[in-house]
Amino acid sequence: MTFLAVGINYNSAPVSIRERLSFPAEMLATSLKDLWRVNEVNEVAILSTCNRTEFYCTATTANQQILIDWVAKNKQIKPTDFAPYLYTHTDSSVCRHIFRVACGLDSMILGEPQILGQMKTAYQAAYDAGTLGKRLGKLFQHTFTAAKKVRTDTAIGSSPVSVAFAAVQMAQQIFDKLSEQTALLIGAGETIELAARHLTQQGIGRLIIANRTYDKAHSLAAQFNGYAIALSELPTHLSEADIVISSTASQLPILGKGRVESALKKRKHKPIFMVDLAVPRDIEAEVAQLRDVYLYTVDDLQHTIDQNMNSRRLAAQQAEEIIDTQVDYFLAWLRAQGAQTLIQDYRYQAEQSRDEALQKALVLLKNGVSAEEALNRLAHNLTNKLTHTPSTQIRAAAENERHDLLAAASEIFKLHQS
Repeated sequence: MTFLAVGINYNSAPVSIRERLSFPAEMLATSLKDLWRVNEVNEVAILSTCNRTEFYCTATTANQQILIDWVAKNKQIKPTDFAPYLYTHTDSSVCRHIFRVACGLDSMILGEPQILGQMKTAYQAAYDAGTLGKRLGKLFQHTFTAAKKVRTDTAIGSSPVSVAFAAVQMAQQIFDKLSEQTALLIGAGETIELAARHLTQQGIGRLIIANRTYDKAHSLAAQFNGYAIALSELPTHLSEADIVISSTASQLPILGKGRVESALKKRKHKPIFMVDLAVPRDIEAEVAQLRDVYLYTVDDLQHTIDQNMNSRRLAAQQAEEIIDTQVDYFLAWLRAQGAQTLIQDYRYQAEQSRDEALQKALVLLKNGVSAEEALNRLAHNLTNKLTHTPSTQIRAAAENERHDLLAAASEIFKLHQS
């Protein structure tokens, strides 16, 4: 039995290949069961995200061709179309790889936390499909333990490395309670979506999303229980915003000094925190001159992000050391499983000897032999039974000069040779 992991990620394959090998959530259970039925495969889990697709298995062979053939059939793709982009791990290398993935050490953004949640989803899907067994299930549980330890013992996830995350963190530093604030997000692209997600996770009180195309604003707002407006409605709603984050592709500023000044008057000069993440700028530079506005640009945040990325790299070195230890722990558990059958057989043999000796003692008692005599014979017979085979084997090892077996016997039975 061997561990086998085969996959592609953002480093090994372009998006055109990754999207062909993705497994939508609604198809995952069927795919898991189908792969599990392959003769050489015993356990299986599939991790599928926008940046990677990975198959984790226990199998009778470490041959990646098993998985290549199955993927080709399942996805109706020629093996030559995707095989060159694959990477393969076996046994201890699988452990190290899955630990690093779960900790965000193999992610596009170093230390990003979303991958751990995706890993847990992959585990749950395999568990529900019935394709996990003792070994792969234990590997996943140990993976979650390792990831938790890395998150707890290092600073790998504590520093923001995206401008959206940095903007939200800065807002948290300015406002005591985000739950009492209103955030206005301008745009509907990836950066604004990230900002909306981070604000929602931090408990923002109210969310307004403005975009030139109202349908896009509405679609994004619906995901985060927000309120959508068209860009033309900005003058009406700007005064409601305590936090403004803007990231559009506009070639001209969307918010000028005059418009912000009008909003401040309606707010009775209650301060506004503004972050302009657009290039070219969405907010005129002169807005920063207003007394009750705290305006930051993408350049202001970039310095923070660079510092935080250096911090994450240092934390990643600590994380690798933790992973080394956790891999050793798991491999020790795995090695112990190899002796489990042997231990069970030995205990069964000892219990048989016990039952035979006990049966003889009970017969003696029924025949009128005293309890003391019966117990003495029980102890004598049981000792002979338990020591006969080991004694015979040790004697044979000595006759054949098998010093390795003699040393092993001394170690196993904790004997002190004179």
